[in-house]
Formats: sequence, C-alpha cells, structure tokens
Amino acid sequence: MKKKRLFESAVQGIFLLLGLITVGCVLIISVYLIVSGIPAIKEIGLFDFLFGREWQSTSSNPKFGILPFILTSVYGTAGAIVIGVPIGFFTAVYLSKLAGKRIRAAIETAVNLLAGIPSVVYGLVGMLVLVPGIRSLFNIPDGASLLAAIIVLAVMILPSIIKVSVTALDSVPKEYEDASLALGATPVETYFKISVPAAKSGIAASVVLGVGRAIGEAMAVMMVAGNVANMPSIFQSVRFLTTAVASEMAYSSPGSLQRNALFSIALVLFLFIMLINAALNFFLKREKGK
Repeated sequence: MKKKRLFESAVQGIFLLLGLITVGCVLIISVYLIVSGIPAIKEIGLFDFLFGREWQSTSSNPKFGILPFILTSVYGTAGAIVIGVPIGFFTAVYLSKLAGKRIRAAIETAVNLLAGIPSVVYGLVGMLVLVPGIRSLFNIPDGASLLAAIIVLAVMILPSIIKVSVTALDSVPKEYEDASLALGATPVETYFKISVPAAKSGIAASVVLGVGRAIGEAMAVMMVAGNVANMPSIFQSVRFLTTAVASEMAYSSPGSLQRNALFSIALVLFLFIMLINAALNFFLKREKGK
C-alpha cells in the first residue's frame, strides 16, 4: 500500500509539474509579447495604430495603421466559420448518428487525412486551382482575394470541427436517446433536440478550435489572399494580421520601429484569440447556469 501511495503521489506530482509548465509557457509568451509590443504602440499612438488605414512600414515617412489587417482577419475568420461550421456540424451528426460503419470509417479516414495535410499544401492547391477558378468564374483581374482565403480557411477548419463534434456526440448517454424515442420522437428529432443539446459543450469547443485555426493561419492565407494591405473587399487582394507578421519579420531590422510594430500586431492577434475564447466560455457557463 505504501509503495502504491508513493507511486500515485509521484504521478500526481508529474502531472502537476506538466500543468505548471504549460501555464508557465503561456505566461512567458504573454509577457514577451507585451514587453515587445507596447513600445511601438506608445510611439505610434494607440488610435493611429489600431484605426489607421495605411501600412507603409518601409517608406521614408512610414505609417503603421493596422485597421485593414484587423478587419480582414475578422471578415476572413467569420466567413470561414459561416461556411465551415454548418458543414462540419452536419457531417459530425451524420457520422455519429446515421452513417453505417463502413461509410463512417471511410469518411473519418478522409477527415484524418485532411487534418494531416500541411498548410503550405492547402495554399499551393488554392493558388493553382482556386485562385484561377475564381478569376475565371467572376471575370476579375486577379483571383487572389479575400474570397479565396475564406474558402481555404473553411476547408482547413473542417477536421477540427468534425472530429471534436463527433467525439462529443458519441459520448452522449444512449439512455437519453432511448427515452426520447420511447416518448414518440423520431430519430432525427431525437438527434437534434436531445443529443446535440447534450453535446453542445463539445461542439462549442470544436468551434473554438476552428476559430483559433482560422485566425491563426498564415502560410496558406498568404499564398491565396494576395498579401496586399488593402481594406477588405471580397474580390480584392488583402493581408491578414498573421500574414503581415510573417511577410515582413524576416527583413525587419532588430530594434527598429517596424520590428516592434510587428510584435504589436502579434500582441493584438493574441488578445483577439483570448477575447474570443473568453467570450465563448462565458456564454457556455451562462447556459449551464440556466
């Protein structure tokens, strides 16, 4: 018994240490971004930085307005969620409740393969297939646009939404569904009025993962969106917060205002993700309290 207790205490200590390491990493990243990003915001001015419409970081009279990047990231993420969440949600319901074993195995294999594809491959396929297709379909000069980025992001978030939602739906006790069916509800009514509400926490978690994947993607977006600092328009080349950092960090001088401004963009992106997670957690906890 004594050895067993010592073993359990050691395992608990290891788990505690790993948890503290995770929290410590988050704190280190947070502090680093704050320390690196605040100086540029002070020098540029918070209002000019957040609401400025021009980004000309290498000109003789540099301007560091990131409003186009913020709006593009918001519109791009929202568009990907509007397209991706319904497709992923209904696919998850079908796989968990309606699909046969063979069909489910085949689709889950495809979803797992989709999750393993590198971002650069999504970007390459989008650049070679999607961008020319949009250019031809809508008869516009260049297909590299916000629309192309939204479609690519919508495809990229599907695996996260489907896999987590399927897991949540599979974990709903079968007794809930049996009771609903016994009361005269149809199978489809049972799935959407009993199983889905019971699994809403897991489904919401899948949406959070999808939002994080969409708003944090850089390489694929850079390849299909045109990477031009324009105000967002559906058929116009745009630049996201992530691509703004990725495209200029390599040639920005250490300690320069341009480098510090890029850290400030990363800080804004970090705060966006934290606010989205906090808002979703707030609404979920409020729903549980009702």
